[in-house]
Amino acid sequence: MWNKKSTEAMSAVDAAAEHATGWLGSSLRVKGDITGTEDLMIEGLVEGQIQLDGRKLTVGPAAKVTADINARDVVVYGYVKGNVRAKGRVEIKKDGAVIGNLTTAQIMIEDGADFKGSIEIDRGAAEEANKGVASRAAAAGAGTKSA
Repeated sequence: MWNKKSTEAMSAVDAAAEHATGWLGSSLRVKGDITGTEDLMIEGLVEGQIQLDGRKLTVGPAAKVTADINARDVVVYGYVKGNVRAKGRVEIKKDGAVIGNLTTAQIMIEDGADFKGSIEIDRGAAEEANKGVASRAAAAGAGTKSA
């Protein structure tokens, strides 16, 4: 019985590790560059550059970010001042605000959101991102078949 529970716990931990999300709390202030290969949730203040190759950045409602951002997807509930480049999608939620230029394959700006800047739709980045997702899925499928 012990082994079964620890196996289940390990499976849950392994699954969580695949979809790890970093988090910067509301009391944190970061000055400098942030780079990583996991999703990131920001609730505090950030100044600098944010580089999340192929991952998602979420800017929380209380967050204030002054940075150029490069990520797969960017969701803004708070405030962003800087240029945003997303291979997938940029979403500016109801009370969110972005001041800067956006380059993305898909854009969604909800009623009540603030945006000042330009938008460039880059469909090539979306195709490249989709190929990456398909190849990761194929690799994951191949890994489970070889037993």
